[in-house]
Amino acid sequence: MSFEERLLMELKNEIVARRRKVTVRRLLAGAAAAGIAATVAVAAPQLLGGETPAYAVTQRADGVYVQVNEFRDADKLEADLAARGIKADVTYIELGKRCAAGRGQVAGEDKVIDPKTWQNSPSAKAVRPDRKGVLIKPEYVGAGQTVMMEFTENTGRDSGEERVLRSFWGVVIEGEVKPCVLEDDPDWADPGRT
Repeated sequence: MSFEERLLMELKNEIVARRRKVTVRRLLAGAAAAGIAATVAVAAPQLLGGETPAYAVTQRADGVYVQVNEFRDADKLEADLAARGIKADVTYIELGKRCAAGRGQVAGEDKVIDPKTWQNSPSAKAVRPDRKGVLIKPEYVGAGQTVMMEFTENTGRDSGEERVLRSFWGVVIEGEVKPCVLEDDPDWADPGRT
């Protein structure tokens, strides 16, 4: 089975799982707000032969692009982003878990955030996930602010399968980001679970 076929199969499984169980995504406002979750399906290559870099950071005309290939070296990724002028907090989370809310004050959180106003929020402008990675636009990250990125992976799969990123959550936090306290993610639905 080719890489593209495995990716398509994984996306189909995700769609089936979502049809079985209607989930409500967190859109938090006020003191409990921590951003908005954006589901992103990203396949990362397996290690074949030599060691694949855990991630790649690329300067582009529209910002700094981060492609995560393997869910390790978060501290090094933070340091590489800092060298490009972006203060970041990167957390890799196992499937079925999430960081508890309240890791910091989300930039622009003082306004009521709904899906329509979220598009114009500092976080939505600064952190843009796509199918392969995350584009960070430094011009929307102010002095004293931190880009908080939480990546959830499917570490529970057989080692012969591609690793697939299940979700990404990226926001701009005022000041420092508090450590991640893991908790069960009630919105998570494994297509393999009954």
